[in-house]
Amino acid sequence: MPFSTRSRFLSARLCAALLGVVAAALPVAGAMAQPGFPNKPIRLVVPFPPGGGTDFIARTVAQKLADQNKWTVVIDNRPGAGGNLGVDAAAKAAPDGYTLVMGQTSNLAINPSLYAKLPYDPIKDLAPVALVTSAPIVMVASAKSPYKTFADVVAAAKANPDGITLGFSGNGTVAHLAGELAQNAAGIKLRHVPYKGASQAMTDLLGGQIDLYMSAIPTLIGQVRTGKLQPIMVTSKQRSTQLPQTPTLAESGYKNFETITWFGLLAPAGTPAAIVGQLNKAVNAALQQPDVAEKLRGEGGDVLGGSAAEFASLLKAEVPRWAKIVKDSGAGLD
Repeated sequence: MPFSTRSRFLSARLCAALLGVVAAALPVAGAMAQPGFPNKPIRLVVPFPPGGGTDFIARTVAQKLADQNKWTVVIDNRPGAGGNLGVDAAAKAAPDGYTLVMGQTSNLAINPSLYAKLPYDPIKDLAPVALVTSAPIVMVASAKSPYKTFADVVAAAKANPDGITLGFSGNGTVAHLAGELAQNAAGIKLRHVPYKGASQAMTDLLGGQIDLYMSAIPTLIGQVRTGKLQPIMVTSKQRSTQLPQTPTLAESGYKNFETITWFGLLAPAGTPAAIVGQLNKAVNAALQQPDVAEKLRGEGGDVLGGSAAEFASLLKAEVPRWAKIVKDSGAGLD
């Protein structure tokens, strides 16, 4: 395992499963570079608007790939339908290594069960290249809010069922389902307020139109650091290195609770193994650079990396795991 932080991310069961694929992955990761690749710009599709956490991660990696390899990497923001539009555009692109997509848990592992008709199959239509980073979900309130701990939220919600509002970006996202799981664990009911992005949600949260908001740490860490937001809890098993004073939900009395989101680069299925291997090597080299790791960790993420086979194994494990969570939550979209 090239990055120690991955041990905090992958479960023991999944780590055991991955050990079996590492040996098989080595020939791919070490494959000879494709002659002449790349000889034109590489398009990196970001299936969300500019300025969000996914966009920041993609641009950080793209810049380092360009700097280290003298490549031209162009960001193509394709938001819409919970990330489905951008992922679908990448999946249907020519499998030549010149189109990549920054996928994440929501549009790769959750959406196959959430949407009745998904225009792509994340297992069959995409070729994993490399995991990039992972991050816990954090629940926040305005610094002026009376809610300072999750116990405060639980007490208020039990006193006023469905009277406390919880915002999140998009139905069926990791943050949405993490909120559902947290409510189920605590035996409370919050009133959900979905947003198309974090910008309007932050305006409403700071203005008092909603009480709480949940998202991945990279989306909110800046506002937390300026003191505008009060972090209430994180959904990882261990405290975030960027929010060390914020307790986990497990510490609040809800044992074995863990919900995080991960991000990784993928290419269209059918992309030659040699090109996938070349891209994987380049991504891992970028992630090992101190400035890239500092940027990702500075935004609340943990650096991952690893082989394409490890990413493929993770994806195959995550799709059925999230299918059960989606089913149990009752969430669904047409």
